[in-house]
Amino acid sequence: MEKLKIVFVVIFLSCLSVQGQSSWDLEQCIVYAKNHNIGLKQINLNNQTMLNNAEQSKLGLLPSLNAAATHQYNFGQTIDRYTNSFVKSQAVLSQNFYLSSSVMLWSGMSQYNSIKASEYNYLSGVERLKQQENDLSLGVANAYIGVIFSEEILKISHNQYQITKEQLERTQKLVSAGSLAKSEEYNILAQLASEEVNVTAAENGYNMSILNLKQLMNFDSVTTFNIARPDLNVQESLLLENNLTNIYETALKNQPSIKSSEYSILSAEKYLMASKGRVSPSLSFNASMGTGTSGLAKKVIGYQDQTQMLYTNMGAFSYTVQSPVLANTPFAEQFKNNANKSIGFTFSMPLYNGFQTSTAIKNAKINSLNARFSMDLAKQNLYKSIAQAYGNARAALNKYKASSASVKAANESFFYAQQKFNAGVISSYDFNSAKAKVFTAECNMLQDKYDYIFKLKVIDYYLGKPLSL
Repeated sequence: MEKLKIVFVVIFLSCLSVQGQSSWDLEQCIVYAKNHNIGLKQINLNNQTMLNNAEQSKLGLLPSLNAAATHQYNFGQTIDRYTNSFVKSQAVLSQNFYLSSSVMLWSGMSQYNSIKASEYNYLSGVERLKQQENDLSLGVANAYIGVIFSEEILKISHNQYQITKEQLERTQKLVSAGSLAKSEEYNILAQLASEEVNVTAAENGYNMSILNLKQLMNFDSVTTFNIARPDLNVQESLLLENNLTNIYETALKNQPSIKSSEYSILSAEKYLMASKGRVSPSLSFNASMGTGTSGLAKKVIGYQDQTQMLYTNMGAFSYTVQSPVLANTPFAEQFKNNANKSIGFTFSMPLYNGFQTSTAIKNAKINSLNARFSMDLAKQNLYKSIAQAYGNARAALNKYKASSASVKAANESFFYAQQKFNAGVISSYDFNSAKAKVFTAECNMLQDKYDYIFKLKVIDYYLGKPLSL
């Protein structure tokens, strides 16, 4: 049994290790970020509230139904409402039961327009949530590309360090043979120390880029976090497939921010119509049913003969009368006998209410106009953002072409400088200078490359394409 437990523990730890070493692609990072972003969760909760309000506005069209019951004692002088008898210095128990219903038949379409306004308000919130998700996705994509870029810089730094280390070994051999001065060895050692600093800085940059991505994802796991490294190539044709006008026209159709503004306009217009509807007369149907009981309620259960005496001038005469015998009326009988029902219509005409309705209409007009201004502003900002992104993409492409040519030239120059340095024709200073130019050119090319790739992702974002690498 103990051996079996050990096997299960080993398998479990192995699974954890594999899970920790799994690589995350961009799509997985974006999905995780959307599912764990607190801001998105708060927006979603707000949307749930707006959805509840929209549903409630629909349910408001249904008839209302209310019930009430009272159980009370009256002390002192009072009149019992059910027996019309005057009671003094006696506790009287009374019970009342009431059921009422009402439904609005006409309110100037105010209720209907309020329902539509609530629905459009909810749909606007849904689009705002999508916009926030898209913005978060774009930020994750930028951080994801930043990790790849940082890793490439780290590789270049390691390569430069390795080249200098190999060159140090050659230099030490030439110094030992007397072909080079000792100062050349010290120059190479100084360069090696400098490049070791570059490697450390590149490692820190890579770790910070990983941390930045994890923070955007709200990834709090302590396990190792690795990303997949797709083969990213610069494709000029992807930028040339669309021009600025086509991108803008496509974005107008698929950008959630524009759709959200459209729904906001519709919601404001419906609220305006609902406010105007409150000026109209309203008609409602009412129905009610009630009953009650009293502790003083009596009923005749029989008669009792009583002899009475009548005294006159002629003498005394006796006669017999029947007196009723009373008993408390039972609860069930009172509940049935005292039942009352009513139905009716209520017509209401608003005449004066302190200009509240008039003020509400004015404010609704202002809100409707403001919603249209917000829509125009959203379109302007969208065009500016697309124009800037498109211009940045073209500039990044041109910079990448120039930096690629610079890398090629720097590598050719370094190749000949390395040959000359090995032959003792040039000094270590000239060799290090040529080598530094290669490092700078390669870093610039990588930066321009990934900057262009991200700018293409921004264009894809405005085109409504899923972000992927």
